[in-house]
Amino acid sequence: MKIQLPRQFSQVRDKALLTDLENRMGDVETRIQEATSHAEPLIDKMSSHLSRAGGKRMRPVLVLLTSHLGDPDSEDVLDAAVVMEITHLATLYHDDVMDQAKARRGVDAAQMVWGNNVAILTGDLLFARASNIVSGLGERALSLQARVFEQLVLGQLHESLGPNQGEDPISHYLDVLRDKTGSLIALSARLGAMLSGADEKYQEPLQQFGERIGVAFQLADDLIDIRSKTQDSGKVSGTDLLAGVPTLPVLLLSGFDDAKSKALASDIASGITSEQLPEILERLRNHPAMEIAQAQTLEWAERAIEALEPLPASGVKNALVAFARAVVERKG
Repeated sequence: MKIQLPRQFSQVRDKALLTDLENRMGDVETRIQEATSHAEPLIDKMSSHLSRAGGKRMRPVLVLLTSHLGDPDSEDVLDAAVVMEITHLATLYHDDVMDQAKARRGVDAAQMVWGNNVAILTGDLLFARASNIVSGLGERALSLQARVFEQLVLGQLHESLGPNQGEDPISHYLDVLRDKTGSLIALSARLGAMLSGADEKYQEPLQQFGERIGVAFQLADDLIDIRSKTQDSGKVSGTDLLAGVPTLPVLLLSGFDDAKSKALASDIASGITSEQLPEILERLRNHPAMEIAQAQTLEWAERAIEALEPLPASGVKNALVAFARAVVERKG
């Protein structure tokens, strides 16, 4: 079965590589559905709720892609791809509870269907499934997965607690993005190379690439959440603003001293209702903070590309570069 790759990989020029990724993602997709299923019908509905709704499958594709730095024909590579997607799905169940999101991937968020407690427990169940699979991939893979699991939790905690006294809010925010988003993308890139027997010297560049492109990915999401009328992900525009989740454009408002900027920052900080959201979004879309946030997003993508310098010239490297550029150019 051939699976169409996420549009972030649409600029891959190596047709043989592209075909291999599409074919192998068919196997991965089958395994994802098997791994998120359950013998009990109700639990099956809950645990497979988001996996059956689709999604970009960006992380498993990265596993498969970097496996071409070594020998990609390994069952371990396929299992690692499944682990990365299931782990990501687990975080979405938790994130949607934290953010009070109403929709995800075009369907009702899990907590809207079954409530917060069940959504959190379902995320925990998926984390357990991922751990069971990764335990068969060797001690190093298990150790890396455990470390990233800790990063994911710490990232969510630090986001919830906010910056410490005297800590720069923007630096704090970028650290949160590195932990919440960059860590799993970095592990995806690393596991593909590691489990295919690729040269050990590629591990650090792939780690840096993943962390940086993860930050860029989330910063691009920040912009999309403000700019878009409708998002391809199924999320309603302005979800982060409604939930009081900090984003880079909002954090940048503190650097402006004019009255309009201060008023906008104050209105956002005081809490926004659904009725106020359209007017706040329009003011923010037209604020110079958006241009600054856009420039910083592009800079993170370029830094990710720079991290790839030690990798050999190849279709894999070209695809990673194209992926990095597509991440920050997307509209949804």
